[in-house]
Amino acid sequence: MAQAQKKSSMPKDGDEKLWDGNLFGESDPPPAAAKDGYTAKDIEVLEGLEPVRKRPGMYIGGVDERALHHLFAEVLDNSMDEAVAGFADRIEVELEVDGTLRVTDNGRGMPVDPHPKFPKKSALEIIMTVLHAGGKFSGKVYHTSGGLHGVGVSVVNALSDKVEVEVARDRKLYRQTFSRGTPTSKLVEVGPAHNRRGTTVRFHPDAEIFGKGAAFKPARLFQMARSKAYLQRGTQIRWKCAPELIKDDTPAEAILHFPNGLADFLSELTKSKRAVVNEPFSGKTDKDSPHGRVEWAITWVSDGFGEADGFLRSYCNTVYTPDGGFHEAGFRAAIAKGLRAYAELRNNKKATAITQEDVMNTGAGLVSVFIRDPQFEGQTKGRLVSTEAAKIVENAVRDPFDHWLAANTQEANRLLEWCIQQAEDRMRRRKEKEVSRQSATRKLRLPGKLADCSRAGDKDTEIFLVEGDSAGGSASKRAAVRRKPSCRCAAKS
Repeated sequence: MAQAQKKSSMPKDGDEKLWDGNLFGESDPPPAAAKDGYTAKDIEVLEGLEPVRKRPGMYIGGVDERALHHLFAEVLDNSMDEAVAGFADRIEVELEVDGTLRVTDNGRGMPVDPHPKFPKKSALEIIMTVLHAGGKFSGKVYHTSGGLHGVGVSVVNALSDKVEVEVARDRKLYRQTFSRGTPTSKLVEVGPAHNRRGTTVRFHPDAEIFGKGAAFKPARLFQMARSKAYLQRGTQIRWKCAPELIKDDTPAEAILHFPNGLADFLSELTKSKRAVVNEPFSGKTDKDSPHGRVEWAITWVSDGFGEADGFLRSYCNTVYTPDGGFHEAGFRAAIAKGLRAYAELRNNKKATAITQEDVMNTGAGLVSVFIRDPQFEGQTKGRLVSTEAAKIVENAVRDPFDHWLAANTQEANRLLEWCIQQAEDRMRRRKEKEVSRQSATRKLRLPGKLADCSRAGDKDTEIFLVEGDSAGGSASKRAAVRRKPSCRCAAKS
């Protein structure tokens, strides 16, 4: 017999069609929201660059000193993209006395004509005020680029209290100003610019975001600019800083230009170190490679870098990736596989124990890759997660490394012996750790008449078979005099 269904009570406000008790398995409608509860009016819609000012950490990783200098990286990357594309060969960086930073390039200049989708606004204003607006999505304008999401310079605009953009294009000079992401002037044509082209961005970080007293550090800016000059051989970066702001040995003016690229960079980083090999291994692939361009430099040192024995710094499309990624994995694999293959050709049996860690642990290396549409982890691009980068780098480095080893047998043999020594040291440390762990376990179970070893290895140790407690004591004392620790002094009763 079918049971009678309980009739669902319906709202009394004329909303019968909006409520179906059978649908949700309830007999009563939900309670009405309190007047001061969670309602539609509590839903905020952030427009334009408001999200950036509301949550800057999502775009630059925080509001600390590192995040502040990331603003410079975003603007400099745009100029470097013009250089990598072949449209610029000179970049100027100037830190003014009031903390305003200026970055100028002699590239093509931002477009200033009206945008097709927003006819009342120039393309320059769209670039500066709209998130995800840029020319690096399709790959038509830039073959490779560090900027990907159309976010960088608009974020800088949002987090600065003063921004001025000048564009020299088609022999005319244009200017527009902004503050905290909002235009403070129209785009105006300033006048003719016959011998000038490119873009200039001047900006001052907003104290409301970064705190009162936040300012760029000349030394850090100089280091960042110099790194970019190493990554693009044909580009000259001209550095200038107000002398009043310099508190260390950072130069007030400098021209940064390094024809040998990463090889020059590595030489600068390791100039005071004792190298295992006399000649570093460095090289680069052709610029027109369809799979991506790779440049690298590596050597091995015996005295380390402070707490670290070595390092490997990586870059993708001139963007520094401090957390590594697949391009680093490909580079490590190429070097380790190449050295093991060389050892097999030399019939060196000891090299079978060599691991990638043994080869790279004391290495000082730099690797830079240029690929289309790279995928980074997060907006700050700390890690490259494009899986194809591993194979691109490994294929580019492996053959040249094999040739380098074959052509420099003396250097190759020295490197091989060094890595074998690293492997032996690693295995010895592991064995000592295992013995120490076993010894610690035994100490917990020893009876009163047994004394445990005071040294882990069996070298320079003796075993004493004694009778009685006093004999055990004298044996231990005699061993101490000989400076040969006893290994389990057993007392027989």
